Amino acid sequence: MTDSIEALATGIQGFDLIALGGVPRGRATVVSGTPGSGKTIFATHFLAGGAVNGEGGVFVTFQESPSDIRRNVASLGWDIAGWEKARRWAFVDASTQTPDTLDALLANIRQVTRHVAARRLVVDSATALLGRFEQEGAARSLLARLLSALEELGLTTVMTSERSRNDEHTLDEFVVDNVVILRNALDDEKRRRTIEVLKFRGVPHQKGEFPFTIQPDVGLALVPLSTIELSHKSSDVRITSGNDDLDGLCGGGFLRDSVTLVSGATGSGKTLMCTEFIGGGVAAGERCLLLGYEESRDQLFRNALGWGRDFAQLEREGLLRVTCRYPEALQLEDHLLRIKQDIEEIQPSRVAVDSISALERVSTPRSFREFMIELTAFLKAREISGLFTSTSPTLLGGASVTESHISTITDTIVLLRYVELYGEMRRGITVLKMRGSPHDKHIREFWIDDVGMHIGEAFRNVSGILTGNPRQTPSGELERASHGYDSEA
Repeated sequence: MTDSIEALATGIQGFDLIALGGVPRGRATVVSGTPGSGKTIFATHFLAGGAVNGEGGVFVTFQESPSDIRRNVASLGWDIAGWEKARRWAFVDASTQTPDTLDALLANIRQVTRHVAARRLVVDSATALLGRFEQEGAARSLLARLLSALEELGLTTVMTSERSRNDEHTLDEFVVDNVVILRNALDDEKRRRTIEVLKFRGVPHQKGEFPFTIQPDVGLALVPLSTIELSHKSSDVRITSGNDDLDGLCGGGFLRDSVTLVSGATGSGKTLMCTEFIGGGVAAGERCLLLGYEESRDQLFRNALGWGRDFAQLEREGLLRVTCRYPEALQLEDHLLRIKQDIEEIQPSRVAVDSISALERVSTPRSFREFMIELTAFLKAREISGLFTSTSPTLLGGASVTESHISTITDTIVLLRYVELYGEMRRGITVLKMRGSPHDKHIREFWIDDVGMHIGEAFRNVSGILTGNPRQTPSGELERASHGYDSEA
């Protein structure tokens, strides 16, 4: 921030990071967007950000009545009526009786500003105000006079403005020094909200679009990837995967602050690996979080009980929380905030997500990759061990779209594959990579019983397993031991 222009923190989660401190103090900022993009929520959050810190604000409304605004934002946890009583908030209602002249409007604003000792002001919306003028020149002149008067009062102003769906610039964007654009675009049949600081004249800021969401008791919240720093610590401490055989393949277990991706076809053992990962954590007295996006709590509890893990009892003891959400119920940014809230509430040492590929269904490739970067960075910054599962597109192999997006983000990749040999379906496991650690590079056979996963010998003289086309040479006889009970995972 320059010496001459200070920043005023908005209180909007993530926005002050991309704005490098907040909106320019003592100036007007236009927040422009299409209907439903979140303009009024942004403006209200800006005033709420001051009110919670004892700072007065004025809301000038030309569209909705004050009662409508109070009612519409009640779910966001803002007690506007309480702030009005405490003289931290006041409305100037021009929604039904607009002052005939600018002088009358300004006189009203001055009076209310003094009443609450306001330093913040919202005009909702400039489009409604300027719509009274047929001549563009008259509208531009009125806006310039209004902004000049507000600056003389020492107010930092946020002014909303309607933008066309063609993303055309509006009149007020040319007049003011600062413009923020909100978008609610439809991409591949999925809605994605983004925010962009188009210009802060004379003030540095982050460039580009950033995803955001609107949540109850939170308000506006951004996911500012550009502010993530590669400054997390790296640990050489080993933790158990929950399976002794897998620990052996991984050189003694997972690294404490690592994120592991387990990829495999349906029924190949991914959920079992999550269960064992959780089991290994609670056995060491660690608090764990299991996030399910494909199966219900009852299904996960039943599966775990079949392998000797009583998830219900672990929850009662406070060592585990199991949270299941349908992927399509929320936008990806909402899922991310819910995950962060869960982590902040229970402070787990381990987090398992079953499965990441289910969340990919509700996102675009770009938003999914941003989600994964933010989630892994969040876990690593808190030195939380993570295990994510991903479903392969075919039964016998092949990389999933999910893997291509996050293979470079995760520290360890474990592949589970079905292997068809001589008319029999068998299972194979390999540690494809393990960053910062030696590991077993063989593709080994494994089987599942009512205890869990057991890893056996390597497939010898067999190629093409990972591509889904296993071939065995005549000299490569592989004996098949009988392992009895083999359950679905």
